Amino acid sequence: MLADQHGFAHYWRTHYANKTFEHLYRWNTFDTCMLIPYFVVMIILAFYGIHRYQLVWLYYRNKKKEAKWNEPPARFAEGQFPFVTIQLPIFNEQFVIDRLIDAVCRLDYPRDRFEIQLLDDSTDETQQVAREIVERYARGFAGMDPQPIVYLHRTNRHGYKAGALDEGLKVARGELVAIFDADFVPPREWVMQVIHHFAEPEIGMVQTRWTHLNRDYSFLTQVEAILLDGHFVLEHGGRSRAGVFFNFNGTAGMWRRRTIGEAGGWQHDTLTEDTDLSYRAQMVGWKFKYLQDVECPAELPIEMTAFKTQQARWAKGLIQTGKKILPRVLSSDVGWHTKLEAWYHLTANISYPLMIILSVLLMPAMIIRSWQGYIQMLLIDFPLFMASTASISTFYLVSQKELFPKTWYKTFLYVPCLMALGVGLSITNTKAVMEALFGIKSAFARTPKYRVKEKGEKSKAKVYRKRLGIVPWIELAIGCFFAWTVWYAVSTENYFTVPFLLLFVYGYWYTGLLSLLQGRFERGGTAGQAIHEKPYPLGI
Repeated sequence: MLADQHGFAHYWRTHYANKTFEHLYRWNTFDTCMLIPYFVVMIILAFYGIHRYQLVWLYYRNKKKEAKWNEPPARFAEGQFPFVTIQLPIFNEQFVIDRLIDAVCRLDYPRDRFEIQLLDDSTDETQQVAREIVERYARGFAGMDPQPIVYLHRTNRHGYKAGALDEGLKVARGELVAIFDADFVPPREWVMQVIHHFAEPEIGMVQTRWTHLNRDYSFLTQVEAILLDGHFVLEHGGRSRAGVFFNFNGTAGMWRRRTIGEAGGWQHDTLTEDTDLSYRAQMVGWKFKYLQDVECPAELPIEMTAFKTQQARWAKGLIQTGKKILPRVLSSDVGWHTKLEAWYHLTANISYPLMIILSVLLMPAMIIRSWQGYIQMLLIDFPLFMASTASISTFYLVSQKELFPKTWYKTFLYVPCLMALGVGLSITNTKAVMEALFGIKSAFARTPKYRVKEKGEKSKAKVYRKRLGIVPWIELAIGCFFAWTVWYAVSTENYFTVPFLLLFVYGYWYTGLLSLLQGRFERGGTAGQAIHEKPYPLGI
């Protein structure tokens, strides 16, 4: 077969070993204009990819420095626990608010050293629902003693979540402040697992790891869970163990109130007020801890547009925080490693505009590089590709191996989808990043919560579904363009580039189609249902 004219040996000899047309290619101005920005983008993305490898290295190198909930360096004496305020900032969360309040009211902590603030900025029926639930738990009922919970409602959303937290602090009594978003369900032992780490006077914040209530709901939620696991295991784990700056994630964490005050309080000039405050607090000398072994379950977005909303807010907020904070960090006297990690952390989302540029340049660069010779592609393009892209698979595979040592190998099935989803998010996240770079302000866009956990379960919160706009159609159009590039690559026998191009096709089509088709498959059998139906049997 190898000797046959249709065999592999014949193909290799005629396509790669034949030197007949060698040295006929001549460099020209067009090629220069295409390849210079192409390689600049690839090199920048490669640096961010290499940084992912570095985070994995930091995670394992400093494994002995891992903080554990049951091994605090000091403990509070029995009867001398600090007063804790639990803050629950919500905005139009009527379908999950009862679940949150019930979980928080069951936290194991002395009730004479404990209070709960429901900070409600809602503009819909959530106001009445939340107030009535708070009153019920404050009175107590069968199986639940009266709880120290209060309802605080603002008539405006000034400062959004940061403004609500700041208003709550004005009347809070706690020395320590824990924060939970509406889609979280803290386990009963959460406070007691965290509290003793504040016996160290220099600790200003303790962050715990998010887990996922609806991880198995759909393929999308599986991918989202892996993405978040990578962040919480390797980014937080690597940075915290190495002793460099890392951030509070806005929820499932506890602050020392004095730390918030000394850092300048909650500020709302960025969409990631949590990261902003985190850097300011660490720059004035406070230490942070990350407890990977303390879990706090939360709900993942089940629809693509909700996921896009969340990711765009985070992308824009981190760039805003980078513009605000990085000059202070770089000019401070903290170590160079801390400065480097801060740079990589706060500028990481610049990769999304670079992905758009790469999308434009990929086709002409592919053609030019194939004419220049495959040896150059193997020696130059392939290493850059491995550094910028293959690091993603390594990063998330390692995180799953740490969390699920017996089943982590299943993650291999999701790796292409992880990479493709990152490509598909580039349109919405690029828009968010460019708005941040040019100082364009926008409202705090909340992530809709649908209160679903099991496969096939239908959402009751259609009223919170986001509008689509033109973006999904743009994503589908770009996906069609890359489908054509795949056809062209195959027809010209440029097979090396096909797997990479397929990631772009799948990524853009996946995000575009899921955005357009959201909710289409749950319409049957829902006619006549009230979209504001209360989902809890409380007799309210």
